[in-house]
Amino acid sequence: MAEEELPGVLILDIGGTHGVLENLAALLKKHFHLITMKEFLGNKEEMSKKIQCIFVFECRPAIDRELLESLPNLKVIGNSGVGVDHLDLKMISSFGVKVTNTPHAVADPTADIGMALMLASARRLVEGNVLNFPG
Repeated sequence: MAEEELPGVLILDIGGTHGVLENLAALLKKHFHLITMKEFLGNKEEMSKKIQCIFVFECRPAIDRELLESLPNLKVIGNSGVGVDHLDLKMISSFGVKVTNTPHAVADPTADIGMALMLASARRLVEGNVLNFPG
């Protein structure tokens, strides 16, 4: 499928401090035509018609009424995290836009950290480290 035929997805940026990770951007490119916020703001009239999805990564881009009003073909907002408390679901749904997230994306890493903290606590690793290497 040619890039022009792929649905457009709005992202803040690729890489950098707040952009989508490079490997995630490569995955998105298989299914979407990536449009950065800079590209969108530089040519709102043309880009707004192409965007059917917004990919929210680390709570960015911010989803507000002005952005939603400027995207007539928007169908879905995909959040890369578990929660959606940073999104105004009532306002978004008033535009007929669906919201999705990745509820199980961090289940295994969370369990790993939980186990590590319990083992560290049970074995008193922090106290042992402080006693062996006083600051």
